[in-house]
Formats: sequence, C-alpha cells, structure tokens
Amino acid sequence: MALKINFNPEAAVTHTALLQNERAMNKSLLRISTGNRILSAADDAAGLFIADQLSVVAAALQQGNRNIQTGISALQIAETNVGQIFDKLKTIYTKAQSAANDINDPNARAAIQRDIANLVDAIQKLGTDTEYNGIRLLDGTFSDKVIHYGARANQTITVGISSVKANDLGAFMVTGAYTTNSVTAVASATTVDNGYSTTSGAVASNTNFRWDTGDQAVVSGINVGTGLSFAVDAKTIANNINSSTTLQNAGISARAVNTSTARTEWQDIQTASNQTVSIQFFVGSDTTGGITINVSGGGVLTLSDLVTQINTQASSKNINITAKAENNKLVLTTQGETIGLQVSVTSSSAAANSISVDMARFLGLSSTAQNVSATSTTANSATATGSAIQVGKLVIMGTDQYNYNFSGISSTTVGLGINPATGNAGFKNLYSLDVTTNENAELALDIVKTALQKTDKIRTQIGSVINNLQAIWDGQKASFDNTKEAENVIRNTDFAEEMSTFTTMQIRMQAGMAMLAQANALPQLVLQLLR
Repeated sequence: MALKINFNPEAAVTHTALLQNERAMNKSLLRISTGNRILSAADDAAGLFIADQLSVVAAALQQGNRNIQTGISALQIAETNVGQIFDKLKTIYTKAQSAANDINDPNARAAIQRDIANLVDAIQKLGTDTEYNGIRLLDGTFSDKVIHYGARANQTITVGISSVKANDLGAFMVTGAYTTNSVTAVASATTVDNGYSTTSGAVASNTNFRWDTGDQAVVSGINVGTGLSFAVDAKTIANNINSSTTLQNAGISARAVNTSTARTEWQDIQTASNQTVSIQFFVGSDTTGGITINVSGGGVLTLSDLVTQINTQASSKNINITAKAENNKLVLTTQGETIGLQVSVTSSSAAANSISVDMARFLGLSSTAQNVSATSTTANSATATGSAIQVGKLVIMGTDQYNYNFSGISSTTVGLGINPATGNAGFKNLYSLDVTTNENAELALDIVKTALQKTDKIRTQIGSVINNLQAIWDGQKASFDNTKEAENVIRNTDFAEEMSTFTTMQIRMQAGMAMLAQANALPQLVLQLLR
C-alpha cells in the first residue's frame, strides 16, 4: 500500500462526512427546539409557499370571524331595542282597545290619549338614539351595510334595518266610508230596480251600489272582487284580501264593519183594515230578502217587536245581522255585509185612504224625505215600494306601500266611499293616533296592529341575520381549524420523526469522530518505515 504524509484522503473524506452529519444534526436540533420543520425556503421551497398561503387564509378567516362578532354585537343591540319598541306598541294597542269602549267618558279617553302620546315619544327616542360605536341603527340610515366575513374579496353579507321611529311606524291605509242611498216609487205595482236583481230587492238605483261588468276591485295587483254579485259588499272584499296568500305575505289585511243607526226615532207602524206593510232586509249577497216582516191590516209594529223579529229570523236563517233599540232608534249591525231594505205599502180601497212609512226609521239615510206612500182614491188598490241600502266601511291596511283600483264602485254615490278610485295607499303614522272617539280608536287599532306587524317583521329579520352570521362564524371557525391543521402538517416538526433523525445524526457524529481519529492515525505508520 502507498503511504503518504502530505495528504490524508481518509481523514479528509471522514471529515467531510462528519461536517455533513453535523449540519444535519444541527438542523434536526433546530427543528426540535423551534417546532418548525421548514426553517428556510431552502428546506422545502414548495412546502413553504403552500404553508404561507394557508397561513394567510387562516389569518383572514380569523379576522372575518372578528368582523362577524362585531356585526352580531351591533345587531343584538338593535334587536333588543326593537323588542322594547314592540312592547310599547303592544301597550299602545291595549290602551287604544280600552279607549274604543264607549263606557269611557271624554276625560278617561283624554287620559288614555296622553299615555299613548308619551309612549309614542319613547318609541321615537328609541328609534332615533339607538347606536353602535356612533352608528345609528334604527333611524333608517343603517341601510346596505356590508359585513365582510370571508377570507376572499366579495365574501360579504349586506345588512339593513328599516326605520322604527314613531313617524315611520304605522299603516298604509285605504279607508272607505259608510254610504247610503234610497229611492221611492209611488206608481201602482211599480218595483224599484236595484243591485240585487233587476226586478226586486233593496238597492236604490239601477247602476249605483251594484257590481257590474267593468267594475274593478284590485289591491296590489290582486283581484279582490271575486264573489261579488249584485250589490257592492265591503265584507266580501275584505274576506278576499285576508284569504289571499300573496297579500298576506305583503303584509296587507282588511276589515269591514257596518252599523246603521236610524236617522229618525221610531214611530209605531199602524195599519188600518185593508192596509198592509211588508219590510224586507237583505244582507250581503242575499237576493231573496231573507228577513221579511209583514204588518197586516189592523196590525201594529213596535220597535221592540221589530228588533225581536229581526234577531229571531237572523238566528234561524243564519244571517249575519243583529238589531237593537238604542235611544228609541233602530240600530242594525252586520260583520261588514251590505244592508239592504225594501218597504212596500198597499192601500186596497178608498176607505183605507192613504198609508205612509218613513224608511229613515230603519236606516241612517242621508235625507229625511224617505216616505213610501200609497193613497187609494177609488176602489182600485194603490201600491208603493221604496228601496234603500247601506254599504259597510272597508278598511285596508298594509305594512308597506301598495296600490289599489276600485273603479266603478269607489265613491259615496256608487258604493265603498273610497276617494279617489285608484291610487296608492296613504300612510298614517303613530303621531296620527286619536282615541278620543270610538271610531278613531278603532282606526288606531288598525294602525297599531300594522305597526306591530312591521316591527315584529323587522325584529325577526334582524334575528335571521344574526343566525346567518352565527352559522357563517361556526363554519369559518371549522375552516380556520382545518386550515391551520393543513399548515401544521407542512410547516411544523413531527417530533417523533425528528427525534429519531436527531438520534441517528448524533450516533453518526460520534462514529465519525471515532473514525476521524483512526484516519488521523494512519500517517503514523510512516514512522515505522523510517526506523
């Protein structure tokens, strides 16, 4: 073998291996001490890129969840105060209901009105002053607000809260009025053309108060005239509105009422022999005059008898009308159905002379000259017929703006008492509440009921957004955890594996040191040759 002393290749190779082992052992030591598998880009260039991108996404998800928590905090403040407004509206509703009771005297109603005014003022303050970090939440300016929840651009949810201030809460309303009309005919055997049929019945003209071809009853694009026949009937229209799913979803509802108080006090109807009086009441779409009361020759009809007969026949025939006597006047009430009246009087001989019945003692007619008279001057009989009608009051209310079309049946001369015939519903806010009369208190109930619906709708929408954000938060928290785990797999040290590597490198270092010592000893063999 060749022995040299100027260069020891064995020692050099062993030293190189020792340096490599030392570098590997030091790197393993650093990985164990830092917990990072990738200490520089040189360790794993592709892995570093992927891990860094995952780190950015994880940080963005975490910030997105902070944004969500901020949004939820603001919405919770808003939802709590909307709940306070709802409670105050509920109190207003019960106070208006109390004021609608005619047992209250004017002083009591005035006290209730003051209480309502204070509650309305509190609602206005809540709507105006509720804020989060200086941002108004309930005054209508919190609209189209963006909450950025995601890790990427345009991962947002848009939030808006409608105003719940007192001047913005209320109802979009279309309100009709009680409408009456009547005609009389004195010619023998003459009947009055009417809206129930063209030959008999109880409506006062051949065109007005009738549902004819071309007449319109449309609310927010929905035909609510279905089922109308002959007479205009507010109750039928109200029922159609309330049974429409589309209108219900739009927050539109309606009610109809019809109460008629006779214009004149009651005077007993007395007939001589050979004189008769026939009184028929039509309710809603009835064309037969379901309630008929006859006063035969020599008979007497008192107010008490009339009330009893009306209520008895209405009960037995399931007709929605009730009668009562109040201040010596006849008061008729339906559930909103039209009330029709036909009075026929007959004088069958000159001996009976004349007979006259004032229809104003049955209905609250607009004129007092409503006598139905029959006079016989010869042996021939004379017959006269009079007709009258009162259409109920239709009240339509909605949480949002809507349009309507009641062409042909709108005005007080043709039916519903709505003017103009077409247009958009008018808005009545909480400041318009007036409970000083029964009629106004009933209207206040409509306004507050609709305001309650709108407030509850806003509150539930806020709750839905909170639930949506919370669901997004939960999903993103899971995504954050999984993203950090994916980054951990690439970036962080597997201690079990790395300890095994470190131990291997440590043993190799020890073995390398021993072998380097042996390699350094080899040139000493040259000394033996020199002895």
